Amino acid sequence: MRSFPKHLVAFVGLWLAGWPPAVRAQGPSPEDGATLFPGGALVSYNSVFTSRRAAASGAALYPTFGHDGLFTFSWGVRRDVQVTAQLPVVTKRLDLPLGAEEGGTGLGDLQLHLKYRFLRRDSERGTTQASLRIGPKLPTGRTDLRGGTGALLPASRQSGSGSTDLFLGLSLTYTGVLHVKRLVADATAGHLKRTEGTQGVRLGDMTEARFWLSYRPYQTEAVGKEWFIGPSLSWRRIGRARARGAPLPESDESALFAGVTNYVSPHPGIVLWLALDFPVARSAGTPLGAGRRISFGITRQFVMHH
Repeated sequence: MRSFPKHLVAFVGLWLAGWPPAVRAQGPSPEDGATLFPGGALVSYNSVFTSRRAAASGAALYPTFGHDGLFTFSWGVRRDVQVTAQLPVVTKRLDLPLGAEEGGTGLGDLQLHLKYRFLRRDSERGTTQASLRIGPKLPTGRTDLRGGTGALLPASRQSGSGSTDLFLGLSLTYTGVLHVKRLVADATAGHLKRTEGTQGVRLGDMTEARFWLSYRPYQTEAVGKEWFIGPSLSWRRIGRARARGAPLPESDESALFAGVTNYVSPHPGIVLWLALDFPVARSAGTPLGAGRRISFGITRQFVMHH
């Protein structure tokens, strides 16, 4: 166990080098490696705005604006085991020539995750925690959105996918970086494996990794009020989509984002957060133009039972 920090360094090194590991935008908790205590629960709302430039070639597979209003419920079933349900309300819009727009809003796909914390180690430096997360994404989302002409919108611009997908993720929280007790490293990686869905389209698999180094400039002795802030770095890859087995051109991309994330707990059980991410690099020859991502939300923690 004494060698674990070396493994942490190796993990982060592989991640920064482009190891393909996925995760949604910043979520309900500042320390993702932890699980809720037995009987503990939380509800949260996360509003995520994404944007991208229109493809220079005129390809219109993906929307130029998106908003996910993500509702989350998590429950600590027992020590080291947590279940989570996430349901988004999705808005997608494509900017058309002459200032016109096309898109719609609808219920998204339900995601169910089982989280298992396989490592917790306490020391004078701080706490090291690591968790695995696995679960399905179910085809509950709307797939009948239509444009201004009445034609069915492409699968990539529907609120739901129509497919049953599988998510696998890894989370790691390492407190006391450089033996500074309030300096925390949080790394999250995951992969969404997709199947064929609506309109015979199999959207590309998505892989994303995120590293956040945060400092707590304020914390009460009872840990009732806290403030986390620090820089973040994330990498995202969307694989090539296929329509009835045939690959769709200009449907894949890889992008590196840099940003800053801020969590504030003004009262025990209440957490507010704001995260900003901006693209700093993307794969050559990709016309999709990955854009900025803004995420903010609120979490309420409570006790379901003792």
